[in-house]
Amino acid sequence: MHSLTLDTTNRDRLAASLEDGRWVVACLCAAWCGTCGSYRAAFEDLAARHPDKAFVWIDIEDQADLVGDLDVENFPTLLLQQGGTVAFFGPTLPDAALAERLLQAQAELAPQELARLATSNQERRDWQRDCNLLTLLEQAG
Repeated sequence: MHSLTLDTTNRDRLAASLEDGRWVVACLCAAWCGTCGSYRAAFEDLAARHPDKAFVWIDIEDQADLVGDLDVENFPTLLLQQGGTVAFFGPTLPDAALAERLLQAQAELAPQELARLATSNQERRDWQRDCNLLTLLEQAG
């Protein structure tokens, strides 16, 4: 496995990746979701192709204290974050090629462009406030 399955014993590893400014690709799913189960292998393959980024699988029910207030409308939902900046949050098709294109497009942005986009509209400003994994980890304690 190349991704981290988040639990209460390894949250510090996720926080360290974010604090180091690494890109984090989080997939928010649920154990009961068949689509998530079949997407898991594709997510692992994506993680293997991007060893410079941290990939984390978050079961929204097992980690409800961390992500309980996030508005997860459908599965899989991806959260892309570099350091303290959320670059993307939303449901995607369970297609690794699509996720890879999304990740590459965000990772190619210059830091100042990523910061500008983070505040460019209300949805993105909401992501910074509501979806920031560093903040959520701190709040969950």
